[in-house]
Amino acid sequence: MNLNIDAHQGVKMLMIRYFFLAFILFSCDGDGSKKEQQDKQESIETEVVTETTTGTKTIVFFGDSLTAGYGLDDSSDAYPAIIQSKIVAAGLDYRVVNSGVSGETTAGGLGRIDWVLNQKVDVFVLELGGNDGLRGIALSETRENLQAIINAVRQKYPEATIILAGMQLPPNLGQDYTSEFKLIFEELAETNAIEFIPFLLKDVGGIPELNLGDGIHPNVEGQKIVADNVWAVLEKVLDR
Repeated sequence: MNLNIDAHQGVKMLMIRYFFLAFILFSCDGDGSKKEQQDKQESIETEVVTETTTGTKTIVFFGDSLTAGYGLDDSSDAYPAIIQSKIVAAGLDYRVVNSGVSGETTAGGLGRIDWVLNQKVDVFVLELGGNDGLRGIALSETRENLQAIINAVRQKYPEATIILAGMQLPPNLGQDYTSEFKLIFEELAETNAIEFIPFLLKDVGGIPELNLGDGIHPNVEGQKIVADNVWAVLEKVLDR
């Protein structure tokens, strides 16, 4: 028996199962009537958009359920809150705002970006696109929406630092689509000359012990690793 081949096949099957479940749950996050979606967004924005300290500079995490901390008992376990703890420990003068909405697509994010930009932004971390990919939304639309969000931030706050979080899709969605999807983030980061996190869920996605029971969203330990992935890029751009 070739153990290396068996191990490779086992990991491949685990990742396919992970992303199949992701497709189901992420799609369900976005279901419902327009009124239900509006109510959900207003509720989440009221509860999740929180400031965890009184720093004079602001970091906004703008994303979907991965940023919102879906399924966690305590919002302080979500990676933006963990980042705030790192900031405090480093003695940096920043406050973190978690503006994550479960089920959010790039179109949904574009629809609420003006509302979020009513507050001063010094660093803007953009984490959207995963739900687009899992729903098979046209890649051109995802790209255009992400670019429009970047444009909105730059127009309102020209001096703000923008960080784009990369996302990847499972191979079973088709090689061409998944490859082009990954390139969207890489090319947007390069074209706009913004900071880039290659893969938000690096060392977390598809690993059962680092995710909740749904096999999709990071648990407390998984969130710590996601925070490390973000911090590796974010720390370098913060004023000391």
